[in-house]
Amino acid sequence: MTGSSPVPEPEAEQRARSESLGEMFSSFADNLSTLVRKEIELAKAEATQSAKQAGAGVGMLAGAALGGFFVLMFLSLALAWALGNVMDLGWAALIVALCWAVIAAVLAVLGRARMTKVKGLPQTQRTMQEIPPTLNPSKETP
Repeated sequence: MTGSSPVPEPEAEQRARSESLGEMFSSFADNLSTLVRKEIELAKAEATQSAKQAGAGVGMLAGAALGGFFVLMFLSLALAWALGNVMDLGWAALIVALCWAVIAAVLAVLGRARMTKVKGLPQTQRTMQEIPPTLNPSKETP
């Protein structure tokens, strides 16, 4: 066959040829606006998640601080009673103070572990690095 039929152009090429420069710029601006809106939504979602994790860690650290307060209080009472009564009541107060010391230590370790898991906004940071330098004025080109 010597006469072949013309190959149809892909739809994107046909549309690009028929669109004016203004229409193309408008389409680009709409797409860029959508991208920025989605990035802001992602940043808000990541910030909320990080804040929840930080809140739980802070709560455990507050519990550790309260436990530390009770340690000091019961140790002070134990010392006063031990000196005043020479044994019985003082030893009981010392046992209670040691129990509070264990509770405070466990809460401090758990709170610190939870705080180290807070990652910030990892997805937003990664996608912001993918934006070309011409669209991101905060990045300097070498």
